[in-house]
Amino acid sequence: MIFWEALGSVLIGLAIAYGASRRLPRRLPATPLVLSTGPGAALFGAMIAHTVLGSGYSAVVLLVALGFAAALLSLLIRPRAGRRRSVPA
Repeated sequence: MIFWEALGSVLIGLAIAYGASRRLPRRLPATPLVLSTGPGAALFGAMIAHTVLGSGYSAVVLLVALGFAAALLSLLIRPRAGRRRSVPA
């Protein structure tokens, strides 16, 4: 069961990373970094969730993997160019 959770989480992370790299190509760093961050984060999230919950909660483990991948990929997004905010004095 752990093998399928790990495989599912890596595929979820890869799908999210691929989608993010296609949707926001100018706001993300190099594609290899994005495509490795997604599965890595999802696998790490799945490991933590499986350790905390134990076996028998595969759907929850995959949801946590999805959340971890989305959260770490969101940290890679750069702000839009040309849109600067001035700080009032």
